[in-house]
Amino acid sequence: MPSVFIYVVDRDFGFARNPLHGYCTLATCKHDIRKNAEIGDWVIGMGGSRLKATGQCVFAMEITAKINFDEYWINPTYNEKRPVRNGSRKMMVGDNIYHRDKAQEWQQADSHHSNPDGTVNLYNLNRDTKVNWVLLSNRFVYFGKAAPHVSQAILDKIGYKNPRSYRRFDYQTAQPILDWLRFNFRKSINELVSDPFDFAESGRRYSGKGSKII
Repeated sequence: MPSVFIYVVDRDFGFARNPLHGYCTLATCKHDIRKNAEIGDWVIGMGGSRLKATGQCVFAMEITAKINFDEYWINPTYNEKRPVRNGSRKMMVGDNIYHRDKAQEWQQADSHHSNPDGTVNLYNLNRDTKVNWVLLSNRFVYFGKAAPHVSQAILDKIGYKNPRSYRRFDYQTAQPILDWLRFNFRKSINELVSDPFDFAESGRRYSGKGSKII
């Protein structure tokens, strides 16, 4: 039976999770989810206090593929997910940033997870690559700043409260929130309903250490 992973979205630049170029991808951060989630599972992001979106659904994705970083990097299907830091906001937040060289050493592209000067941020690199999996979905909805409220009755029914990490629910337990998504937003599948909350600041970097945006 599929699982449903629900966690609080603290930052929403369009990077981790990246809902652009036809796929919603989770390629950095959220190590345990990237490790444990499988094809057919769902990942749902709920807004947190920083975004002033507590109780609102930022995105939901059904995992339709799970590949490693090298596969993500070399597959031309995902070339548009490689970041271009002097490009548009959509290009800046590309999350296809890791691959290994011939010596099997990890390489980090100039990205949201790099240092301000574009050099490798070893802290972020080591944290991201300790789980060599990328989750992809071509069955998702990304609400961003238009995140709708999930009724308290649904949250109570599934037993969800904003956690610090994430909660893993079995499919049957989480069915009320999945039914809510299907019934109300079936016309928004694979759609970026609104820009991510922090999209206007997409040129900034995530330091990792200290969890700071710089």
